Amino acid sequence: TMGNWLVNHWFSAAVLAAWLGINIFLFTYYFLYFDRDERYFYTRAILGSALAWARASAKCLNFNSMLILLPVCRNLLSFLRGTCSCCRRTLRKQLDHNLTFHKLVAYALALLTAVHTIAHLFNLERYNQSQQATDGSLPAVLSKMHLQGSKWLNPIHSNQTTVEYVAFTTIPGLTGVIITLALILMVTSSTEFIRRNYFELFWYTHHLFLIYFAGLVIHGIAGLVRGQTEQSMAEVHPYHCAECLTQRDQNCTHNCCKDPEFGSIPAESWKWVLAPIILYVFERILRVWRAQQKVVVTKVVMHPARVLELQMQKKGFCMEVGQYIFVNCPTISSLEWHPFTLTSAPEEDFFSIHVRAAGDWTERLIDTFQLEIPRVEVDGPFGTASEDVFQYEVAMLVGAGIGVTPFASILKSIWYKFQQADQTLKTKKIYFYWLCRDTGAFAWFKDLLASLEQKMAESGKADFLTYRLFLTGWNTSIANNVALHFDTATDTVTGLRHKTIFGRPMWNTEFAAVAAAHPRSVVGVFLCGPEALARSLQKSCHQHSSLDPRKVKFYFNKENF
Repeated sequence: TMGNWLVNHWFSAAVLAAWLGINIFLFTYYFLYFDRDERYFYTRAILGSALAWARASAKCLNFNSMLILLPVCRNLLSFLRGTCSCCRRTLRKQLDHNLTFHKLVAYALALLTAVHTIAHLFNLERYNQSQQATDGSLPAVLSKMHLQGSKWLNPIHSNQTTVEYVAFTTIPGLTGVIITLALILMVTSSTEFIRRNYFELFWYTHHLFLIYFAGLVIHGIAGLVRGQTEQSMAEVHPYHCAECLTQRDQNCTHNCCKDPEFGSIPAESWKWVLAPIILYVFERILRVWRAQQKVVVTKVVMHPARVLELQMQKKGFCMEVGQYIFVNCPTISSLEWHPFTLTSAPEEDFFSIHVRAAGDWTERLIDTFQLEIPRVEVDGPFGTASEDVFQYEVAMLVGAGIGVTPFASILKSIWYKFQQADQTLKTKKIYFYWLCRDTGAFAWFKDLLASLEQKMAESGKADFLTYRLFLTGWNTSIANNVALHFDTATDTVTGLRHKTIFGRPMWNTEFAAVAAAHPRSVVGVFLCGPEALARSLQKSCHQHSSLDPRKVKFYFNKENF
């Protein structure tokens, strides 16, 4: 429900409300300012309300351009997370929504760019019409002022000028076109589909942000949109003298005989974006420095279904469960950095990742490691630890597909804590559910489950972990094979003691079973998987939680990897 969401995400809601509020305030304030201020009386005479639409959206564009780089300063976020380690974990967890906020600001930039561009197209059309008008109206008279030296208000000084000509020959026009094209390419190439399947395309296209910021800083330098100067306002105020401009004769003697004078609105985008750009430059320098630190690949394991496991060591590397790193392999590309969830536990003397073939870069990495061990660079770790798991007596962990990766780290860590009788570990029982589309995906992870299964059986704790594997896609040959070996001790698909279940879980049945087994426990439900599954689990948590505070309660946590 909305109430539950607000309780769990109050910090996100507050940030969202503040961001929306500032945008609405900036837009409204500057819209009214340019729509009513007397300095722009003559400018409005030519442009109408399109002036206010263009200027108000420009202010919001500057504000959002200032914000867009901050959520991708990973080291800044890590620093903030470290400094507020004494804060509540829910507060630190909100910092993991950095990319969601980054996307939100990007969509706002796209929308505001559309408003700004359309408004300026109207402005150019009106400037053009006023320049060509010969009817002696106020816009026509104002547009002819360039003939008397530097008093111009209308930037179009020729009857032959077209909108296209201004767009491609003036600094604001040309930079506007370039900025818009860069933004369109960045937004379209960052869709989920392209990021998942053509990461390189997304990665390289996103570096057009350099062109975007360069264009943004230069965009307003020419000062084509002008207003009346303070001095001229004092001498010939538009409210008194506007009529005289259209009705003036040669022998004018009264106070309004003097022509109004105009000045440009100074360029100010650079003031908004200077600090974030400096911060981002430091961020990139820090990344380069961290990347130079030596990484030793201690073990390479090639699992079935083209999944590569890399075990590494790096001096001073300190990880927590559920964190991720960025990996670069200069042999393949010196520029590309790819994120991977850590699959090792903090208790181990190495850190590891599992790389599955999903795109050109991962394919080439797997091929390279089959021939030699190339140099690898690592940046991180990043992200908030998923330590909430350790705070529940009973934990239900749900992983879908590759979403199982973070749970590799969590399951290992829980086992180490359990063995060492760690006092911080409250967990007495774990239910682990893995939903997968094909059998190949089970292969690399089953080794971990098998070793955990064996260790638990040896130490007489076989019932500590109950896991259920659901195969959601299968063919007739698998089904026939399962039917033939139905009575064997181990599963035909995974070779594990727990049998693979075909189809999707019946969550009502699963939750009812857990509730019956632990009638007085607080159960933490953790998911790393799609949004539809999150909604389904949230609903089940709500339905199966008892209203009696002494009885079973289910708490839903969606991990943000």
